[in-house]
Amino acid sequence: MVRVVFTPNLQRHIACPPVEVEGRTVREALEAAFADNARARAYVLDDQAGLRKHMSVFVNGQRIQDRAHLSDALPENAEIYVIQALSGG
Repeated sequence: MVRVVFTPNLQRHIACPPVEVEGRTVREALEAAFADNARARAYVLDDQAGLRKHMSVFVNGQRIQDRAHLSDALPENAEIYVIQALSGG
């Protein structure tokens, strides 16, 4: 199982509690996490199903490499963190 966690700043905008899902890639895990949450999916992924520019995803503390296809492989018992990137000065 893979644990998908959405940071508190994201949860302020969209209901997206942590979930345990099956998945061999980041895409499979996120699609499973979004299966019953289309609003969260639309907030995190763009119309091409890639990661939106203002979002970041980390697997076990490492930023994913493939933002377009989300094909990064997941180790067993991985933790995925979905983060809304912040900017400013």
